Amino acid sequence: MTKLLHIIASPRGADSGANTLARAYIEARRATDPGFAIDTIDLWRDKLPEFDGDKAAAKMTFFGVGEMDSVKQSAWDHITEITKRFIDADHYVFAVPMWNGGVPYKLKQYIDIITQPGLLFGFDPQTGYSGLLKNKKASIFYTSGVFAPGVAPEYGSDFHSTYLSWWLDMVGISDIEAVRFQPSLVTADPAGELASAIAKSRSMAV
Repeated sequence: MTKLLHIIASPRGADSGANTLARAYIEARRATDPGFAIDTIDLWRDKLPEFDGDKAAAKMTFFGVGEMDSVKQSAWDHITEITKRFIDADHYVFAVPMWNGGVPYKLKQYIDIITQPGLLFGFDPQTGYSGLLKNKKASIFYTSGVFAPGVAPEYGSDFHSTYLSWWLDMVGISDIEAVRFQPSLVTADPAGELASAIAKSRSMAV
């Protein structure tokens, strides 16, 4: 059975364009394939731990810095538990609004928690990073208020989709599809543009 992990990076609930598009995709997917399992992580409701000194120290032991003691091991076990939920999924659906040119800080926190050596990536001094995830897929729903691809710099820059695409590739996910509702504010027909993005999201699911 395919396991879909729905990751909500917007705190705006039903008012969020990104959430609306992701829900439309999932509903259309469920209609055509009712057997798949859905797990949802709401980054604003689920309690994310701080990636504090003990967790950072545990991570660095994999690079030969310090030794894994009982305190570091406990911290690492917590990280492993959270990351396993991500690893166990086959398909990821991200609802990601643009905040100040990038991703919301809760999504960045989640990425920093789970992107760990031996779990999501390997490293070799001669060849660099290598992703450990295999045969995974990501569907991403991007929104922004005024930014759109190709706009003048005065309307913003994209450290949003570029960052998330880089990270997915780094951990081994290259099968990526996306729908954009950009811009959502400075457009002559916001409702029409949203409806078009919803239709595209549903079509992509089928």
